[in-house]
Amino acid sequence: MSHTAGTGTGIRRAQKQKTRQALLDAALLLLEEQSLSSLGLREVTRAVGVAPAAFYRHFRDTADLGVALVDEALGSLHETLRTTLATTGDSGERIAAAVELIADLVHGYPAHVRFIVRERHGGVRRVREAIGGQLDLFVREVADELARQPESRGWERDDLLMLAGLYVDHMVMTASAFLAVGPDREARDGELGERAAQDRTAQDRTAQDRGEYERVARTARRQLRLVALGRRHWLD
Repeated sequence: MSHTAGTGTGIRRAQKQKTRQALLDAALLLLEEQSLSSLGLREVTRAVGVAPAAFYRHFRDTADLGVALVDEALGSLHETLRTTLATTGDSGERIAAAVELIADLVHGYPAHVRFIVRERHGGVRRVREAIGGQLDLFVREVADELARQPESRGWERDDLLMLAGLYVDHMVMTASAFLAVGPDREARDGELGERAAQDRTAQDRTAQDRGEYERVARTARRQLRLVALGRRHWLD
């Protein structure tokens, strides 16, 4: 009897989580074309195929849903970022790894990245605060990693936080730039592979996209090298 009841509870819990995730996924898709402040909960529930009342079993309002999307988009990246920052090698290798990380995130999760870039300064205060809180945490974590590097010997904590803030702002700016040029080289090649072999226009478009993608990556690497140069001479 108790085993049956426990099984039923587990099934209901799994179904509830499935519906919650479906609401998040639907909202993210709808937010590709609009801001969170203009999104209606009925739009979301209609896309999922549930009654509007079901929305409130998971979120208080669309702002609450937006905060959950922030957690989904950024919450799991802290360890990844720390690992990238701890990459062994010279400054150039660390810079290349950081830019590649951003490119991979945009390629793998474009809707999440677009949501963060748009809503960082959007009209929903709780979501702005949630994004700001996550980015502030990134700044502190980056500062901790920078403090471990020989180049930071003699630096004050406030200066490390300022430098870390530059890196985090640059990360968001670069993500936005990658979004603006569309799918990266692998995604475009995958979509146009067979067609490109026969269609000269598709080949030209693929080459153009590759060029734009590499231009963004190259600019990002140069900007980070400039920051690294200033870092080396900060205490002069």
